[in-house]
Amino acid sequence: MVLLFITLKKKYILFILAVIMILGGIFVLFLNKNASVATFFIDETEEEVTQEIQKIFQERTKAILKEDKEVLERLYDRERKYGVWAYEHELKKMKYLHQWSEKQGIKFKAIIPNVVIKWVKEREEGFRVNLVVSSTYEYFYEDQPQSINRFRIGTYHSLDLYKVEEDWKITREWYTDPFADSLHLDEMKTNDVRAYILSQKSRNNEALMERRKKAVDYADQYCGAAAEKDYVYNKKYKNYNPQGGDCANFASQILHEGGNFKKTYTWNYNKGGSKAWVNAQAFKDYMIYSGRASVVAHGTYDKVYKAAYKLLPGDFVAYEKKGKVTHISVVTGSDTKGYTLVNSHNTDRYRVPWDLGWNDKKIKFWLVHVHF
Repeated sequence: MVLLFITLKKKYILFILAVIMILGGIFVLFLNKNASVATFFIDETEEEVTQEIQKIFQERTKAILKEDKEVLERLYDRERKYGVWAYEHELKKMKYLHQWSEKQGIKFKAIIPNVVIKWVKEREEGFRVNLVVSSTYEYFYEDQPQSINRFRIGTYHSLDLYKVEEDWKITREWYTDPFADSLHLDEMKTNDVRAYILSQKSRNNEALMERRKKAVDYADQYCGAAAEKDYVYNKKYKNYNPQGGDCANFASQILHEGGNFKKTYTWNYNKGGSKAWVNAQAFKDYMIYSGRASVVAHGTYDKVYKAAYKLLPGDFVAYEKKGKVTHISVVTGSDTKGYTLVNSHNTDRYRVPWDLGWNDKKIKFWLVHVHF
């Protein structure tokens, strides 16, 4: 009798365990099914946001190219403070770009943005997006419509947007604008400048010494979001953008890695850069006072723009604000009118006209010839 009871008890326990296992399996299947649905929903939403951002940037660059304020303002929520600020900034950028092209005697043919989404995060009223934009600018001189010049500018963006019925609106946008220091070009007398630029001819940089060529190769390869592909800095070196800027660090790399300049006690990098390596003012001072470079010209744009035609690939331009150098760019070539082009970090530039983004009467330029 006792044996029969124990046998029945065992069967009962096994039955209970079997029921638990079956129910557990159903529950896990249910969770997995719901998880896959949730994942699909997130992926689908991110894809839609990504497509809309691509569309917004394409529409925005077309509006800037055509000076179409109506299209531009439709992209922003102008009922919100940060949306208004973002819109007004793009409006100033559009105005400056066309003023600069008038000064230069050029016409922009196209602006082509390549948008790379880093991440998308859902917020209460929409989404916050972190992205990189590599924009290719195509232009030609008025008397050379068949000769197309190209340069690229890379920018890093954080923006908020949300959907209103069928339209997506930008409510906030932050990025380091390459044209932020150029709000007073309208105060510059540009007729003489324009006539001089249009009178110039192309320059042949093929006969450069090998060290200068290698310096340019390095500058082109590691110009970040402005590069042709990869959009990376050299990982051997620290990125100093979060600490105020990476321009001097990049210029130092170009001269050392590409141009074969030897490190010194003052100008050095070892798990981090010395002041002369990473600081724009200190870099300029070191190069000049060490005898490794010499000044071609110094002054406001109207005083130095003619001298800029003397710069060679591998030389550099230092940009001075309120008596202090705040940016360094390295010469990498010239366009069809011989106008000097530069590469730099923050913002990232590839073969960009040397003064673009720096046309303010309070800015002074140091045009510096490097002794390779």
